[in-house]
Amino acid sequence: MKKKLSLQACLFALFVLIGLIPMLVTNGVTERTSYQTLLNEHIAEVQSQCVMMANQLTKDNYLGKAGDPAAEAELEMLAGVYDARILVINSNYVVVKDTFSLAEGRTSISDAVFSCFAGNSNIETDEENDYIVFTRPIYNVDGTVINGVLLMSASIAQIGTTVDSLAWKTQLLELMWVIVLVILSAVLARVLVIPLYKLAVTINHMAIGDVAVDTPIVSVDDYRETELISDAYNKTANRLRILDESRQEFVSNVSHELKTPLASIRVLADSLLSAGEVPVELYREFMEDISASVDREQQIIDDLLTLVKIDRTSGDLNVTQENINDLIENTMKELLPIAEKKDVELVLESFRPVVAEVDRLKLSLAVSNLIENAIKYNNEGGWVRVSLNADHKYFFIKVADNGIGIPEEAQEHVFSRFYRVDKARSRETGGTGLGLAITQSIILSHHGAIRLHSKENVGSTFTVRIPLMYIQ
Repeated sequence: MKKKLSLQACLFALFVLIGLIPMLVTNGVTERTSYQTLLNEHIAEVQSQCVMMANQLTKDNYLGKAGDPAAEAELEMLAGVYDARILVINSNYVVVKDTFSLAEGRTSISDAVFSCFAGNSNIETDEENDYIVFTRPIYNVDGTVINGVLLMSASIAQIGTTVDSLAWKTQLLELMWVIVLVILSAVLARVLVIPLYKLAVTINHMAIGDVAVDTPIVSVDDYRETELISDAYNKTANRLRILDESRQEFVSNVSHELKTPLASIRVLADSLLSAGEVPVELYREFMEDISASVDREQQIIDDLLTLVKIDRTSGDLNVTQENINDLIENTMKELLPIAEKKDVELVLESFRPVVAEVDRLKLSLAVSNLIENAIKYNNEGGWVRVSLNADHKYFFIKVADNGIGIPEEAQEHVFSRFYRVDKARSRETGGTGLGLAITQSIILSHHGAIRLHSKENVGSTFTVRIPLMYIQ
C-alpha cells in the first residue's frame, strides 16, 4: 500500500519553502546591488581624487619642470592610498612618471591616451582583472593647451573582498534564519493540524462502534474550516445515533408486531385443544379469529417485504412516461368500495393534464396508501379530496380529508416504521404502521418530497411533489 504524505509534513515543507524563496531571490540581488553600489562609490571617489591631482599638476606646471619632489610625493601617496598605479604622460606620449618605476621614459600609446589628448576624460572598468583606468588631461599653466595626460589604474579587488565578507556574514544570518524558520514551520504545522488530529480521534471512536461519543475535544472555534468539519461530523454522528435508535426500535417493533398475531393464534389454538368437545359455533368463531390473525401476520410480512424491496431497489425504478391523471383515477376507483362502506365522499380535482416519468406500480402504491389512510382515519359522512396540479418542473398531488387529524407532537413521527398515532384504532382498521414509511420511500426514490399539515379533529393534508422528468 502506497504511503501517503501527512498534511503536517506538507504544511511544514510549504512554510519552509515560502520562507526560503524570498531569501534566495533577494540574496543574489542584494549581493549584486551591494557590489555595484560599492563600485560606484569607489569610482566616484577615485575619479574625484584623479581630477584633483590633474588640476594640481596643471597648477604646479609639473610637466614644465625637470621634476617636482612635492608633486611626486603626492602622486606616490595617492597611488598608495588607492592601491593604484599612476602614469604621467607628456605631449610626446612619453611616460615621465610611473609610480611603479617600470615604464618611465617609454612611449605609451593607447586609445584612452589619444582620446584624452583630444580633451576627453575616460573611465574604463575591467571587472575581470579587478581594476579601473582613469585618464585626465593635464593643461599648461594658462589652462588652454593639453600638454599631458594623467593615467591612473586603481585596483577594485578590495571591493570584492568587502562584498565576500558581507556575503559570509549574510550567509551566517541566513543559516540562523533557516534554523529559526524550520523550528517555526514545524511548530506552526503542528498547531494547524492539531484540530484535525482531535477530529480523527473522535471519528475513530465512531468507527469502532462508539456512535454515542460527542466531540468536545474538537474546538469549533479553532478555524472556520475545522468548525465546518466539526459541525458536519456532529450532524453525521447525530444522524447515525438516530438511525441506530431507529434500527433498534424497528427491530423491537417488528418482533412485537410479529409476535402479537402469533400469540393470539397460540392462545386460540391452546383453548381449542384444552376444551375437549366444543360447540361448532364456538369452534368456527375461534377458527375465524385464527384466520384473521394469520391474515394480519401475512399483511405485516408483505408490508415488510415491500419496504425492504423499495429500500434495496430505490435506484432501480421501472420509469416510464405515464398519465398521472389516469393513474390517480384508477387508484381512486379501486378504493371506492372502502369509501362507500364508510360513507366517505371521494373527490378528484385535476387542474390540468399531467404526464411524467415515474414508476407506475410504485407511485400507485404510494397514492393508494395516502388515500386509503384518509378514508380509514375519517369519520362517517366525511370527505377525501385529491387534487393534481403541475408547473414547468414538478407535479403536485394533494390528499386532504376532514377526519380525526394527527396530534402536533406525533406529526414528525408518522413516517417512521411501525409508528401509529392511535394503536387501538390502527389495529381496528388493520394498519401495520408501515404504509406511510413505504409511501415516503417511494416518493424519495422519485427524488420527490412529501409534507404533512394536520390539526387534530379537523383533518389532515398530505402534499406530494415529484419532478416531471426523472433523473437517474
